Amino acid sequence: MKKNKIIDLFCGCGGLSLGFEMAGFEVKAAIDMWQDAVKTYNHNNPGNKAICEDIHNWTNEVLRKMRDEGEIVGVIGGPPCQGYSTVGTRDINDPRNHLYLEYCRVVEQIQPDFFVIENVKGLTTLSHGAFKDDIIKRFSALGYHVKYQILNAADYGVPQNRFRVFFVGMKSDRFNFDEIKKFNHIVTASEAIGDLPSLSGSEKVAVYSSEPQTDYEKKMRGNSTVLYNHEGTAHTEQTRKIISMIKDGGKIKDLPEEYWNIRKYNKAFERMGSNRPSNTVDTGHRNYFHYKENRIPSVRENARLQSFPDSFEFLGTKTSQYKQVGNAVPPLLAYAVAKEIKHSL
Repeated sequence: MKKNKIIDLFCGCGGLSLGFEMAGFEVKAAIDMWQDAVKTYNHNNPGNKAICEDIHNWTNEVLRKMRDEGEIVGVIGGPPCQGYSTVGTRDINDPRNHLYLEYCRVVEQIQPDFFVIENVKGLTTLSHGAFKDDIIKRFSALGYHVKYQILNAADYGVPQNRFRVFFVGMKSDRFNFDEIKKFNHIVTASEAIGDLPSLSGSEKVAVYSSEPQTDYEKKMRGNSTVLYNHEGTAHTEQTRKIISMIKDGGKIKDLPEEYWNIRKYNKAFERMGSNRPSNTVDTGHRNYFHYKENRIPSVRENARLQSFPDSFEFLGTKTSQYKQVGNAVPPLLAYAVAKEIKHSL
């Protein structure tokens, strides 16, 4: 039996899984506590491999049974990172910071050939690097050569400056982050979403209105004929007026001072630059605007900026869809890492 199956822990809507499947791995099982994300995952992947369950429910007995079936080559996942985030409180005692111990337990019981942990880069410096050091120490004790590096998604074909830390552990010492192939061309925001239909209000548009103009747009469209999750947002007239005053790639600080206090958040009211990658797609994107139109990006535009193909449909409320997209690992970034792991194996 071909040993290429993986388990995805804290799988979310499935960005990491998708990238690994693109590289030739097969997901045996995936788990997450968030029902909306699990529904989206299974909607886009045949076989209902994702289950909505607390990872503590995967007992050692259950895990050993998975191991004894002999097919699992890797464990991947991104333990919830809110406790590490540079945007969050960075509380070392945040209970979410200890879910990686459950991740460690899964790896200990299954003993795969490799594991991958993805997280926000703040994990490397939180508590003077204590978490980073603990991850390396724990997994090294299990017999893994552990390496980590902060990667920018924009270097690997994703039209977004998104810095995330990846820990890769292998039983052999063959994996090298420097061998992951970077793209020669950085994909810009306009090259990524420029073909998507214009939105003027809160309407939902389900059909394409033009042909794809760039290689990236062609890649994301594939054979899609229906446009999912492309719905506008009804901004107030005042909001639209302020957005209209911010130039391509500009910020609210470029405007007269009386506009600055409308939002007290230091990143408030920024327009994406058409000629560069997007800023990090977050779970709301309420303060970051289309490079040309006076509105926030649609869920589909955010999904494009995350490198999800247009055929991938997000379920749940619009707020939930934004959160699912923002929490995900960009599939093309996952693919770049997965491809080098496959080569190393």
